[in-house]
Parts: sequence; C-alpha cells; structure tokens
Amino acid sequence: MANLPEVAVTGATGGLGGMVARHLAGSGFAQRLLVRDVSRAPDLGQAAAAACSYGDGEAARRALDGVKVLFMVSAAEAEDRLQQHYAFVEAAADAGVQHVVYTSFYGAAPDATFTLARDHYATEENIKASGMAFTFLRDNFYLDFLPQMTDQDGVIRGPAGDGVFSGVAREDIARSAFAVLRDPAIHQGKTYNLTGPEELSMAKAAEIITAGTGRTVAYHAETVEEAYASRAQYNAPAWQVDAWVSTYTAMAAGEMAGISTDVHGLTGQDPISLAEFLTRPVL
Repeated sequence: MANLPEVAVTGATGGLGGMVARHLAGSGFAQRLLVRDVSRAPDLGQAAAAACSYGDGEAARRALDGVKVLFMVSAAEAEDRLQQHYAFVEAAADAGVQHVVYTSFYGAAPDATFTLARDHYATEENIKASGMAFTFLRDNFYLDFLPQMTDQDGVIRGPAGDGVFSGVAREDIARSAFAVLRDPAIHQGKTYNLTGPEELSMAKAAEIITAGTGRTVAYHAETVEEAYASRAQYNAPAWQVDAWVSTYTAMAAGEMAGISTDVHGLTGQDPISLAEFLTRPVL
C-alpha cells in the first residue's frame, strides 16, 4: 500500500472526520480514508479508502502501511473503547506511522470528573509511550450536542449546577485539525485546548437556544441522585450512565471552564459562539 497517500484520516464517514477529510480534499491534499466499510467512504478527489477498525490490529496495520501522519478521531463510546485505542495505536506504531494527531478531551486527566476524560488521558499517555510524534486536540463540550439534549418537554436536565463550560463547534475543531495536518511538523509535541469564545452555564445556553430557535428550552438543575434516577429508564450500562452524569458534574466542578485562544491561533479565525452556531446550516 506504499503508493497510497501518506496522510490518513479516520472517521471519514462521521461528523468530525468527514469535515476534516473535506477540508483536506478542498485544498488538494491526497489522503487515505480509514473506514470500516469502503463502500461507504466519501468520494473526495485524491482520496483512497482502506478498510479497518480500531480493534482489529491486523487489518489496521495493513491499512496504515506507508502512512506517515495519522488523524485519529476517538472511537465511538463503548465499554472497551480504551482497549480499541490501545490496539490501534500499537498497529500504527508497528506500521511505521510517524505522527498521530488525536482528538482528546478538555481537562483530560487520570482523576478527571468526566469519566471518559480519564480514557482520553490514558490514550494520550499510550500514544506518547509508543515513540510516535503526537499532537493532541483537547476539545471542550460540543456545541453541536446542546440543541439535542432537551427532553420531550424542552428541558435540559443534569447536575451541572451553576458551573460553566466553554463549548466549541465541531466545525472549529475540524478547521483546527486541518491546520495541524496541513503542516504537522510544527505542531509536534503540542497539546491544544479547543474552546468556544465564551463560558456558558446550562441555564444561559438554554436561554440562547430559546432565542435562536424559537423553541422554549429551559434548564433544570438535578441533584446527582435525581440524574441517575431520571436516566434509569434507558436501561443503559453503568459505565454509560456514569459518563452521561459526569458530563454535568464536571461542569459543576469547574473542569470545563476557561477560554483558550488556540482555535484562533491555529486557524486565524475566532471560534463560533453558540448564538452564531444556531444560525449556521447543518454540515
């Protein structure tokens, strides 16, 4: 596979990976799209598709043969996501990948309140230990998710209290990733915190969504006990419910607060606010 492009993009059939792939294609970059099903890979000019999954080391090594720079979107949430990441990182190192650009999470740490941020930290450490060069994009909470978080009554429920987050649009993350992939050498060893331009409480976010969409949206601050009880109806596994609830408790703990200038530094453009995001077409 040495005649295939040396830049590989995972998740090209999804939201973030698809945006990054389109940015690269629009600028004439050759790229290798790593997808589970080659028939679903987007048609993007100088893009070649290769089939693999994160957990299949043998297929991943074949798909990554000849790749120098890898854009690694974190795998879909699953109980074994961290093991999938480890297998894929090992395959990348075995295949000779030189530089991994990984989408992590804001405040990733071994003791982060948000349970999945702990997995992101562990993945970062695994990439560092692999010997490959790295760039980490630590994304704050996605603005794209906010309008979808209401229940049937138009209420966002969760134990965030008055805590704030600095939500970032997926479009800004994609543009930041493209900036890194366009000239990866200058970003080696860097960790970028990708946030929006403002700190928002859930109550303020609900007000902005109401004003921007015409839907009446409100925020109800649950206790932690109420949060677990209200989510019991979904019969989800414990790890997933913990992740849902800890998204909010991380906000309450102040772990998603703070505004970074990294989006502007990478792209030359100010990040998108929630009010602006609500006026933009769905990509």
